[in-house]
Amino acid sequence: MPISSSVPPTSSQTNDQAGAFHWAVPAGMEVPPDQLKLRLDFYEEAIVMIAFEDRQNTIRLVSATDVALAIARDSEFSSGFLPKDALWWRSSRTGQEVAVWRPPKVWRVALMAEPLKPPRRFSLPMPGLVFICSRGHPPGVWAAKRRPASPEDLVYKAPAFNIFSSGLSCQGTHHYGADLNQLPEEFFRAFFSPTGDTRGRSNKHPDNLLALWEELDGREKYPNDDLVQHGRVKDLLEGKYKSWR
Repeated sequence: MPISSSVPPTSSQTNDQAGAFHWAVPAGMEVPPDQLKLRLDFYEEAIVMIAFEDRQNTIRLVSATDVALAIARDSEFSSGFLPKDALWWRSSRTGQEVAVWRPPKVWRVALMAEPLKPPRRFSLPMPGLVFICSRGHPPGVWAAKRRPASPEDLVYKAPAFNIFSSGLSCQGTHHYGADLNQLPEEFFRAFFSPTGDTRGRSNKHPDNLLALWEELDGREKYPNDDLVQHGRVKDLLEGKYKSWR
């Protein structure tokens, strides 16, 4: 039903003074105006709540969490069916995220090392990997020596190209789909290029990731003592990785 609004009230006005919404209905219908009960003012550094009750108002500061929880009480959320190897689900400012685990395995990858030349093909053993996936976006990628079971478990830099220092990956020309369980496989199917934060991803080859790939090519197991620590699982759970540099 369309509505027309009155002029917004000031914090010093009472309920009656604040005005009301008037329903746009056909003439002759007796629909009383809808009185203003509550207002939130969002400032740069604060959120102010004004409650209009019994000809007086109450003003107090509230947090963003207070507002979110109040709205959530009248909302229902569900993760839906999660991927088989899901570790956790998280709702963030950028949407829903699911952390997906891939145990150690050999991945077949292609690296576009030089322009206008065929890609180099590798058969690479990788450590266990944690992918933070959201629909249609490139995943964040970190390594782990075992399947994470605690917020205090360590995570390491994934020994791969196309990954920034934060752990977020570069999309390049690849278009990621909506199937979260397939995003890890999509990451390795996409063509790699010698981009991203390639230094410091290997203890043995800290300045030459390509040398690490060449050494690992054709092997069956990744040497976990070569992994470089990046943070802890709790940093991923809390989304702190998005501010890592």
